[in-house]
Amino acid sequence: MQELTEILQHATAEVTEEYFMLKIDGGSPIYRERVYCYELYHQMRVQWPEDTDLVLNGEVDKAGHQILAELGADHVKPDFLVHRPGHMSRNDTIIEVKSKRLNPKGLKKDLESLSLFRNVVGYERAIYLIYGVGIDVGVLLERIHNVSRDVENLAAIEIWVHTEANTPAFQIGTITP
Repeated sequence: MQELTEILQHATAEVTEEYFMLKIDGGSPIYRERVYCYELYHQMRVQWPEDTDLVLNGEVDKAGHQILAELGADHVKPDFLVHRPGHMSRNDTIIEVKSKRLNPKGLKKDLESLSLFRNVVGYERAIYLIYGVGIDVGVLLERIHNVSRDVENLAAIEIWVHTEANTPAFQIGTITP
């Protein structure tokens, strides 16, 4: 889907502070991935084109999907899928979202999931979106590159960052095999 880059940029620019970091009574605001993702999903749906057969789905549970079970991918629950439900030939984009607090184990799992959906399930595009204030892009890319060395069958994965509420996310690089 050609418009997805623009949709993602515009949608992230509409994510306000209250969804970027959740305020806690008696404490400092914290990152909550589900809160962020639900708002991002809403903002993407607001901008979704009417003239496409592709659908944006959030956190699709693939358990019980016979074809994905045969491919070894039924255990993955992507944050977002752009696809045509019921048609394996229209797998467009898988998106995983994490806050900047991601750890090496979770990072590796996400890179494996994104690679599996690109290489085996046939998705055309994989996006890893990391959000958080004060992300050091160079350090983040180095961390991702270091972990990616241990990922078997690594696919090309776009790395995006969203560094501040009410600003667009942007691509900072692509991890390649």
